[in-house]
Amino acid sequence: MKKYKVCVYAICKNEEKFVERWVNSMKEADLIVVADTGSTDNTVKKLKEMGVKVTSINITPWRFDKARNESLKLVPDDIDICVCTDLDEVFLSGWRDKVEACWDEGVTRLRYNYNWNFDEYGNPATSFYINKIHGRHEYKWTHPVHEVLTYIGDNKENEKTCDNILLNHYADNSKSRSSYLPLLEMSVLEDPEDDRNMHYLGREYMFYHKWNESIDTLIKHLKMPKATWKPERCASMRFIARSYIGLNRLEEASMWYDKAILEEPNLREAYVEKAYLEYMKENYNNSYDLLNKALKIPNKSNSYINEEFCWNYFIYDLMSVNAYAIGKKQEAIKYCEIANKLNPNNERIKNNLEIMKN
Repeated sequence: MKKYKVCVYAICKNEEKFVERWVNSMKEADLIVVADTGSTDNTVKKLKEMGVKVTSINITPWRFDKARNESLKLVPDDIDICVCTDLDEVFLSGWRDKVEACWDEGVTRLRYNYNWNFDEYGNPATSFYINKIHGRHEYKWTHPVHEVLTYIGDNKENEKTCDNILLNHYADNSKSRSSYLPLLEMSVLEDPEDDRNMHYLGREYMFYHKWNESIDTLIKHLKMPKATWKPERCASMRFIARSYIGLNRLEEASMWYDKAILEEPNLREAYVEKAYLEYMKENYNNSYDLLNKALKIPNKSNSYINEEFCWNYFIYDLMSVNAYAIGKKQEAIKYCEIANKLNPNNERIKNNLEIMKN
């Protein structure tokens, strides 16, 4: 197997608690370089003590793509393979050999598995592919937030999928995401034809309970000629429905969930969300039927669209309550037992199970 020069690069700020774990994961590379964007804790000191090359940078006004590009500049020109990670991420051991084995002649980028978050029991909750392993001179980062690695090479991009490479993300939930909304607004202003950014902006408005702005923006997304990826279109429709629920306009929410199901009938998410809406309206038969359809979809998609509640205890918990309400007692017990097994610390589910059995 041909040997390559491999370099990990990253940006960071005030992440001293992750330094040791991250460096130990990344040290299979020949070199690790970090652009520090203004740490005031011991991040830089600890990185240097562990042999990482650290350079302080100042990005004003702040935007993620410029910071990423500055960190990429720290990678020497003779490096063959660049690996971009964050300090709250960890590779499964042995990743270097797997990267080199995948890096055939002409490959420009690798696509690999990413566990974005985990449930309370340490099981992967949201998983999808990412592609931040790339050649040294063919790429740059674009967009102020939710930045994208953009191909700028002369020849055709050649991306290869490597399912045996796994990167785990252990998010620091104490960090603020307050900068995301203005950066997404900037991103859409800079590139109003980018459907991905329009979708993210509509979703961000929803996170902030800006219901009308969310609806307007997501409808814009759905009307864009480039907005053709059905899972993301389905997600926009679900988020429109959630926003109508926020406005207490439940019939319109129901209509948008129906649109989402028609758009992508092979994903659980729209069925489960509409099932919960029907449950809240005490339409238990409708909710039960929708969940049955959801459970007939056995596998997650390999995209960031997956919603954790469609694959954990929640769907079985809701199914059990609906089944009990419509007189299907044995089914109710069966699904409640599954929910209890998946979430054994939930006292409400335990109590439900005792009530149903007795």
